[in-house]
Amino acid sequence: MLDAVDKAALAGTIARLKKERNAVIIAHNYQLGEVQDVADFVGDSLELSQKAAAVEAEVIVFCGVHFMAETAAILSPSKTVLIPDPRAGCPMADMISADELIRWKAQYPGRPVVCYVNTSAAVKAECDICCTSANAARVVNSLEADEVLFAPDRNLAAWVAGQTSKTVIPWDGYCYIHNNILARDVREKRKLHPEAVVWAHPECRPEVIALSDKTLSTGGMVREARATDAREIILATEATMVYRLKKENPDKEFYPAHELAYCANMKKITLPKVAAALENMVHRVIVPPEIADRARGAIERMVRL
Repeated sequence: MLDAVDKAALAGTIARLKKERNAVIIAHNYQLGEVQDVADFVGDSLELSQKAAAVEAEVIVFCGVHFMAETAAILSPSKTVLIPDPRAGCPMADMISADELIRWKAQYPGRPVVCYVNTSAAVKAECDICCTSANAARVVNSLEADEVLFAPDRNLAAWVAGQTSKTVIPWDGYCYIHNNILARDVREKRKLHPEAVVWAHPECRPEVIALSDKTLSTGGMVREARATDAREIILATEATMVYRLKKENPDKEFYPAHELAYCANMKKITLPKVAAALENMVHRVIVPPEIADRARGAIERMVRL
């Protein structure tokens, strides 16, 4: 555990290395607070990848899980994308492989495939269009087909199905963090904070979403926190989300629906590892061009919406 002196020293080292390397640090909303504090940009996965593509820096240090860094590398092929710990993976993204997707598509010929950005580059290369939790319903509704394959999150697929007249055929994957938040957790938190509103991420179980006042992506939660008149908010999402929202809205109280809803992979990124990645220029994320080109097409089709 780093103390305040250690954190300050590492923050100074990272600031120096950023300047020397012409680098920027971008961090996901679920990163440790100390990592968010040294980042140039904090946001959701696609937002950060788009930011990485737009900045003039030569080096991008992506503080998130591996599929996010891959997406940044796909959108920024001329830049060096580093991930401080290459073991920071995503169990949900690992629940479907490119080969599994190819076989699944063969069972439903002619159906378009929507892939959540929470997938590997190889999987994105096999889908027709990507989506985020914020625009998933819009993406599905944009397709002409009456039946759509949706991978890998069954909970997000269920939520999208409720927002469209199309038949959404889900892959049986899930985010273990959001899937482990139960309806009873929300009910118990509401008993403790009866004046609070509930915001649920669309990766949550349908019964949790049914108990919420709003269903929002992490980016949506950031925007809604600034705009809402509510003074107390229960968050059915990864518990570290509280850090950013409280930091930006100190006049409001935020409570995680489940105190143990922490993504262990996100927490593999630490200040010492950020500094080491910059110091040694290690853990570069490289996507083979033949995969990157096809995956980029699926991402860009989404962005054009």
